[in-house]
Amino acid sequence: MSPLRAIAHTTAVLALAAFGTTSLASGAQAQPAPAHHGLKPLAPAAKQLQPAAHSRNTLKVGSGDSQGVVSPNPQVYLVFWGSQWSSDPAGVATDMQNMFKGLYGSQDTWGTILDQYCEGVAKGTVTCGSNGIHVNHPASSPLAGAWFDNTSAAPTNATAAQIAAEAANAAAHFGNTTQTPNLNAQYVIVSPTGTHPDGFPNSGFCAWHDWTSSSYGKLAYTNLPYIPDSGAGACTTFTDGRLLSGIESTETHEYAETVTDFWPSIGWNGGGGEIGDACVQLDAYVTLSTGTFDLQGLWSNSANKCVTHG
Repeated sequence: MSPLRAIAHTTAVLALAAFGTTSLASGAQAQPAPAHHGLKPLAPAAKQLQPAAHSRNTLKVGSGDSQGVVSPNPQVYLVFWGSQWSSDPAGVATDMQNMFKGLYGSQDTWGTILDQYCEGVAKGTVTCGSNGIHVNHPASSPLAGAWFDNTSAAPTNATAAQIAAEAANAAAHFGNTTQTPNLNAQYVIVSPTGTHPDGFPNSGFCAWHDWTSSSYGKLAYTNLPYIPDSGAGACTTFTDGRLLSGIESTETHEYAETVTDFWPSIGWNGGGGEIGDACVQLDAYVTLSTGTFDLQGLWSNSANKCVTHG
């Protein structure tokens, strides 16, 4: 979780206010967890090339469980929520799909940072070695599906409960109706331009991830606002005026944290938070097979610092 305690507290209060069972059109019941994780701040406190290594950031696994700690074979489902996606002035939908279409194979050296983390090892482990069930670097695109849910308009001010409910609707849409496929699925709920999911941007965060309990088992999901609405420079350390950098940096932050802390917070955490929280001051443009994207740095236990490649 982000070290900005005031932001975390505010978001937790919002979540608790919305806490409760929500009826879904699909017949599922979804209930958000009482706190959110990976709260990337809207504007990093300092712009610097790379934070220094600090042993307090070393990640430790929070549970010896062999499920729900990491996502061994990540599958991303992008959900473009609401009929308002007929307008996408920054081109977010195409950009997000292209980014995930390229996050695999030998050209994706950023994603190999995640391979060192695992589940099924003793609580408190900091080095998996050959033990446990490791995160596997994708051999093909981790993008398992994209859905433009235009059945109705997304709420202008969606609550945490409504975002969780949309994740369960997405699970039904994609046919992931048992726990087994949802042990690797993460549902990224991308809100349209002009909306303010869970108080964005006044709440101070770029995005967060969490889990929800549903009729289809526990679901990992992300609240991803339309960050370009906040202008170039929001949610990234780059100041070159590129409008899509912030949402790319943010979603890679949340993707990596979901992969390594799938049902928070039994996964990998340290003194600086989750794998992306300690590294919000490090961004890099990385060229994939589908284009060049702003990928946020991640904490590497093996390197003992924030890095942008494995």
